[in-house]
Amino acid sequence: MKATKFGALCAIVLLFTSLYSCKDDKEDSPSTKETGVKLTANATFGDIITDNEGRALYFFSNDANGSSSCTGGCLIAWPAYYSENLKVGTGLNSSDFGTITRSDGAKQTTYKGWPLYYYQSDTKAGDVKGDGVTDNWFVAKADYTVMISYTQLVGNDGVQYNSQGKAGQEFSQYLTDAHGNTLYAFIQDRFKQNKFTNNDPTHDAVWPIFPVATIGSIPSILDKSQFELITVFGKTQLVYKGNPLYYFGADNMQRGKTLGISVPVPGAAIWPIVNKNTATAAM
Repeated sequence: MKATKFGALCAIVLLFTSLYSCKDDKEDSPSTKETGVKLTANATFGDIITDNEGRALYFFSNDANGSSSCTGGCLIAWPAYYSENLKVGTGLNSSDFGTITRSDGAKQTTYKGWPLYYYQSDTKAGDVKGDGVTDNWFVAKADYTVMISYTQLVGNDGVQYNSQGKAGQEFSQYLTDAHGNTLYAFIQDRFKQNKFTNNDPTHDAVWPIFPVATIGSIPSILDKSQFELITVFGKTQLVYKGNPLYYFGADNMQRGKTLGISVPVPGAAIWPIVNKNTATAAM
């Protein structure tokens, strides 16, 4: 009789233990945990892209070609962000997000082709301590009009160039569009005057204007007041320090390409890259 009661008691204990264990498994299961990104209002930076817990995400200017250049010790300070089942918050488009496989075999989520990272020193939601670090890390935003790249320039002739447009090895900082496509100036232009475009489609396709309807966010190391719009044959073109900005047609809108740096004469810098050290255009 005692054995029967003891057996029944054990069965009840096992039943409750099993139910509690299942409950814990369900609560801890990764498949039920919400993962994703959202726009979060920040008093300093406006709407920024964060994870669901409000932790800021960042772009790295060395990643203009779409692959991650942050490896080894860099990843300790800037851990890669990845969400397998990404949920996208209001104001963001799921089509702007993607996934890359890093050189170490790990996955990483991208936004408009830029790999996303956390910053180790951001210890809580609302922290944005990584923006502007080394002038190469920028808090992720959905409305950047331009972004910044920091890479080795390679011309249409396959030669490496420095920031002055001369042959040489040097990482150069320069403006791109929001998707990492290189922007150029034209040395014959004048202050807010486009001297290249002539409304001939074949001619203009060689150096298409950078068309911008409205100026959105600008990386924090740049002065937004130095960006303006001009009208060229009915289209609005972005100018920086009075320099009209262009794409190079042969770059084929491939992020990270800088072929125009050597065109039409290698070393002449007729179509230079543009950065914060670019001079104001001549009148």
